[in-house]
Amino acid sequence: MEAVLRAQARLAGLAIEFDSAGTENYHIGNPPDPRTIRHAESRGYDLSPLRARQVETSDFAHFDIIMAADEINLRALHPQCPAEHQHKLVLFLGTEPLPDPYYGETKDFEKVLDLVEMRAKYLLKSWKRSN
Repeated sequence: MEAVLRAQARLAGLAIEFDSAGTENYHIGNPPDPRTIRHAESRGYDLSPLRARQVETSDFAHFDIIMAADEINLRALHPQCPAEHQHKLVLFLGTEPLPDPYYGETKDFEKVLDLVEMRAKYLLKSWKRSN
């Protein structure tokens, strides 16, 4: 999500800070899944600088919005998030979870990229109108 949002924001002429983090700690410091890198690269997204990190308490105050891929991650964020920032927690796709392609095939990675690109364009258009 981060690389797509960053690239789409740049194309839209928006200067927005994006970051990504997980709710678990077992991938800290690792790059994205090689299949994700390959599929993103085929669409012009560079994931090489990305490394996994875990959500930190300071993230809730620092960022205007915290987007979770699915309900499991959204539920994991709620107890960590201070009460005054709970309103910032949302699902990336709005009302639907973003599918996890990890155990899937090529088509599953492509579907996730399609969904992320569509949602990124929608969000950026919305944010551009509100500025």
